[in-house]
Amino acid sequence: MLGRTLREVSAGLKQGQITPTELCQKCLSMIKKTKFLNAYITVTEEEALKQAEESEKRYAKGQPLGDLDGIPVAIKDNFSTSAIETTCGSNMLKGYVPPYNATVVQKLFDQGALLMGKTNLDEFAMGSGSTDGVFGPVKNPWSYSKQYREKRKQKPHGENEDSDWLITGGSSGGSAAAVSAFTCFAALGSDTGGSTRNPAAQCGLVGVKPSYGLVSRHGLIPLVNSMDVPGILTRCVDDAAVVLGVLAGHDPKDSTTIQDPVKPFLLPSLTDVSKLCIGIPKEYLVPELSSEVQSLWTKAADLFESRGAKVIEVSLPHTSYSIVCYHVLCTSEVASNMARFDGLEYGHRCDIDVSTEAMYAATRREGFNDVVRGRILSGNFFLLKENYETYFIKAQKVRRLIANDFVNVFNSGVDVLLTPTTLSEAVPYLEFIKEDNRTRSAQDDIFTQAVNMAGLPAISVPMALSNQGLPIGLQFIGRAFCDQQLLTVAKWFEKQVQFPVIQLQGLMDDCSAIFENEKLASVSL
Repeated sequence: MLGRTLREVSAGLKQGQITPTELCQKCLSMIKKTKFLNAYITVTEEEALKQAEESEKRYAKGQPLGDLDGIPVAIKDNFSTSAIETTCGSNMLKGYVPPYNATVVQKLFDQGALLMGKTNLDEFAMGSGSTDGVFGPVKNPWSYSKQYREKRKQKPHGENEDSDWLITGGSSGGSAAAVSAFTCFAALGSDTGGSTRNPAAQCGLVGVKPSYGLVSRHGLIPLVNSMDVPGILTRCVDDAAVVLGVLAGHDPKDSTTIQDPVKPFLLPSLTDVSKLCIGIPKEYLVPELSSEVQSLWTKAADLFESRGAKVIEVSLPHTSYSIVCYHVLCTSEVASNMARFDGLEYGHRCDIDVSTEAMYAATRREGFNDVVRGRILSGNFFLLKENYETYFIKAQKVRRLIANDFVNVFNSGVDVLLTPTTLSEAVPYLEFIKEDNRTRSAQDDIFTQAVNMAGLPAISVPMALSNQGLPIGLQFIGRAFCDQQLLTVAKWFEKQVQFPVIQLQGLMDDCSAIFENEKLASVSL
């Protein structure tokens, strides 16, 4: 049952093949077996079982609330959850228990979803590997596939071979690991520059970044208000569409959400793509792109063309400026948002009481890691009176040019853009940490962050396994608020490529044997 799609499990619940409590217990068992992945910060076992009991009563009456009733889900730990600790992976918020639910969390509860727990992340979602939170790094479940381990045996290891596991991507790596390890059927992430799509690609999942304003940000502890979007991680496109249909819509608590009512995201089975025009941005063919990802990108374009779609090369001329532009705008908003954590208003407070200034400094030194402090310092520099026009205002102008590039391409007749999601497959942790956080983020978000600056919808869909047996995903980008069309195209592509996501099922079923006395054992898929 854990390997089925969300809709299949929902049907199974309605037919009495399994009860919500039994399903919940299976997922809780998987969480315990895969604890070594460090996907969860908080496991909400008591809450989940209570919700399952209520769901069971509704099914007994033949009155389920919808397709999510009784379905286990996980929530990234930067979404507010009433009476459940919300830390953002930081010492600054350890012990913080919100008095309310984020709108997206409440919408899931209103549909009967079961909360399995709060997932791990980079501190305050600042990172691309899920390696920089105070609760430790998240491990990619694909690290333990037989094919990958056999390939790694052929290469020299460091002193500790057990540390040679793969990153999940970030910052929503905990949510990605939770879904790919079959501990839940869907998880919420947040996406500011690729933080949902990046781990989706590296964990063999579907990762959706909705149009800005389609889904409420109320209760999502902000990183960059003008770019943050709640993201969705699932094992197939249809499942993502179900969740998006529940989450989308106007929220009076978020003035940036759309006013018009949103219809359910029912995806038709697209059979004819001959009327589609697929754009291939030439600027995304960068030297750092791995040969395997480039080859799959080409094969995907050829697939569309062979089925009658029009595939053309397009230009997004300001792409080369997007990373620098994103850095200026991101750190500027980070500096503004993090100012509230001062020891007086919100968050951790140190014991120093020599002076207010000393208390501020010590509180923020103890509460934030080097990554967060570095971004705050950069942002405050860009926002200085003497620098404001030179950096922040110019970056806003460049952001408009980047957004206009997408508008011009879509106005030329292109329906969907096809790009890589990441430069390569997931990399080993020991290799990943050789670079600093800022450099890693700039490299890993190269194909994703421009979408956030333009407010467009995007989805990462797994296509194939690399030579090392690791997943590689490709990204589809759509017109603003044409999320349903985008997901329909992604569903067609998913059906054509038949990515073997179920391969992880065998691995996770036997994962209790993976570690014996904290040492890696032989695992086969």
